[in-house]
Amino acid sequence: MMLELILLIVGFIMIIKASDVLVDAASSLAIKFKVPKMLIALTIVAFGTCAPELAISFNSVMTKNGTMAFANVIGSCIVNVFLIIGLAALTNNIKIKDATIKKEMPILLLVTTSFSVLMLDSLFNSNHDNIFSRADGIILILLFLMFVAYLVQLFKSHDKSKDKPQEPKYNSVIIASIILALSIVLIVLSSDLIVNNATIIAHRLGISEKIITMTAIVIGTSLPELFMTVTSARKGEFEMTIGNIIGTNIFNVCIVLGLPVAIYGDISLTNFSVVDILVVFLTSLDLFLFARSEKTVSKQEGLIMLLIFVVYYFYLFF
Repeated sequence: MMLELILLIVGFIMIIKASDVLVDAASSLAIKFKVPKMLIALTIVAFGTCAPELAISFNSVMTKNGTMAFANVIGSCIVNVFLIIGLAALTNNIKIKDATIKKEMPILLLVTTSFSVLMLDSLFNSNHDNIFSRADGIILILLFLMFVAYLVQLFKSHDKSKDKPQEPKYNSVIIASIILALSIVLIVLSSDLIVNNATIIAHRLGISEKIITMTAIVIGTSLPELFMTVTSARKGEFEMTIGNIIGTNIFNVCIVLGLPVAIYGDISLTNFSVVDILVVFLTSLDLFLFARSEKTVSKQEGLIMLLIFVVYYFYLFF
């Protein structure tokens, strides 16, 4: 078990350093191309850090293990907001721009609400079990296309003349792009290293399969978002902080889950309760309400998020 422990530590070192470099590279590209940092966070960074979840989801749905696919996405959405944003807010009060509160967050709320409603078949017909169908997957993909249309509009409407002069960390676009790509690859590989070795250690210590899934797998695959978000908050790159989570959760719901379900067909939701669905819905609602109150997710609100996370995990295990 010593080898697995060493590899686990190496994985953490890799992911911390790669996350630090990723923030600088993404920020440099935004400055050089004069595009909003929010756009970079919502797309390249968010989609890149979703790679572990996407791989797990496709593999799970293909092998008819719908429970793992859903636990992966639901758990990731909950961890991303209540754990990751909560920790980031404790690091530094997260300032939210008006445009984010009025545009990006309502889109996330729409996607999460639609996802929650689609999971509640039995609420509308008591004779039916909760099933996530191919039609549900297609609806999520259509919502994602709406989000893409918004991103295109965001790019076109950006007024470059209002950008404040900033000095990028990397002056060369080519170097920044290469570093960005390599850091995403390194984050994914180090996340995989952490998940695999944490799972082996947990098995050898006799920890149950359920706990392994909700910790080593769900939290493990969210490590890229965790380190990326906390690092950007510490550096005061708040658009990266919040944009990464918004983009990640939208991508998780619409593509990581919606795409494989649309391709491979229905999944049973018998292992998921109304409590799970309610907590997923609360992720976007709480984030929106906290941000809207004073255009800031404060340290106190971050603490509330962490408490919700702890209570939910206590419910899962006990």
